[in-house]
Amino acid sequence: MNRTIAKHIFDELVARTGSQVNVRIRSRFPGGRNVGGKYSMNEHGITMYLEEIRKQCMNIFGSLERYEEVLRIVFAHELGHSADRDLSTLSDQFDMCEDELERKKIALLIEENAWHYAEEILPEVDQSVLQTMIYVSLQSYREAIAQEIA
Repeated sequence: MNRTIAKHIFDELVARTGSQVNVRIRSRFPGGRNVGGKYSMNEHGITMYLEEIRKQCMNIFGSLERYEEVLRIVFAHELGHSADRDLSTLSDQFDMCEDELERKKIALLIEENAWHYAEEILPEVDQSVLQTMIYVSLQSYREAIAQEIA
């Protein structure tokens, strides 16, 4: 997929939600992690990493058949962070929290909030694809909490 199609998808969702977020498109996330998108509170900006989303699509679904849908879903999730009125407070709580279990619960809540928003603004997407993306995204957060409790 070229950047023009990605930009069209992002612009459509920004317009649909009325967001004032700044959007940047890059190929790869720096540092070797497979991060599809990143929201910056300081800049009120989202950076999308197209090659990383391509890898996610291949890893999760085994092909690029759902790439545009996955791209839309990941971007909607990042829009969820940008629209989260509790994000600043939760981020402050996360930064100040000394209890590791509570930190992990706050991190999960931040991610869940963004996914709830994505679900609300994407009624047209295949719900099995959306739910799979949510499950995979939240799995490591939930496992970290479970390990902390065990």
